[in-house]
Amino acid sequence: MEELVSRIAEAIRDDGAPQTLVAVLRGGGIPAIWLSHQLRLRDVRGVGVTHTTDDSTNAAKTPQPVAVNPASLGDLTGRDVLIVDDVAGTGHTLAAAARLAADAGASRVRTAVCVVNEDNWTGRPPAEAGVTYIGTITHGWVVFPWEGNDEHEH
Repeated sequence: MEELVSRIAEAIRDDGAPQTLVAVLRGGGIPAIWLSHQLRLRDVRGVGVTHTTDDSTNAAKTPQPVAVNPASLGDLTGRDVLIVDDVAGTGHTLAAAARLAADAGASRVRTAVCVVNEDNWTGRPPAEAGVTYIGTITHGWVVFPWEGNDEHEH
């Protein structure tokens, strides 16, 4: 994880650091905080967007991503914003969070994920065209160190 976050941070530095990081909660919380320290950014916000019915492996998808607390973004007028999540499966959650940031007034919206699961990716064109920064691409379900093993199948 440290390598993935560092790789993303380096790519972001090359493009210019954003003014605000927005974590897609819950999964994006830890990578967003980690990135905020590496990029020396203090403006970190969170927004709850879900696209699965629960946390289990291969959980059923809701028809559309659901924004739990869009008002938590606050006013992003004129800000350069980076949306951060741990994993992208279909890409729909990340896209929904990016739309919320744009709706809140962001002048620039970029996206970053630690892992893209290509087995679930439904976006066309490929993930690299829809996600600004990708730590790595894999095939299959990912369990992150902070997620506890008792609820996941292996």
